Amino acid sequence: MECELCGRECNCKQAIIDGVKMMLCPNCLYKHGKATKEQTPKPSTNVVARIKKPKEKDVYKDMTKELISNYSEVIKKGRQKKDLTREKLGFLIGERTVTISKIENGDLKPSDKVAKKLEKELDINLFEEVSSPPSYALAGQSDKGLTLGDFIKKE
Repeated sequence: MECELCGRECNCKQAIIDGVKMMLCPNCLYKHGKATKEQTPKPSTNVVARIKKPKEKDVYKDMTKELISNYSEVIKKGRQKKDLTREKLGFLIGERTVTISKIENGDLKPSDKVAKKLEKELDINLFEEVSSPPSYALAGQSDKGLTLGDFIKKE
């Protein structure tokens, strides 16, 4: 067994250092620890570990809004309307000028947090209500939607 303090391979004994039970070599035990009555660790028998799986969470369930497609234009026009530079806008919302530039050029989508800051500072609306996904049902089928079998050619 290996000493938990110095790493030496030896016949370790259980000891207490600062209230922590450790397996120590005789040298470390003499210098640092207090021996406990229980000299060797008891092997655990019939221990069954039960691991609870976390509940799966549908992250899309509560999403009611999404970023508009022309967010970059709306942000740029809102900034110009307020007569702000990219530097000043970045300072006001706590973002770097480069980030503001990339968002206005459409190279970077703003996070929800940044988008809300931009909405508040520029008095603009960057989110729209999410429409439900279209339901595709073939003629004579139920309204459960398509399955893979619907796409297979039957001969």
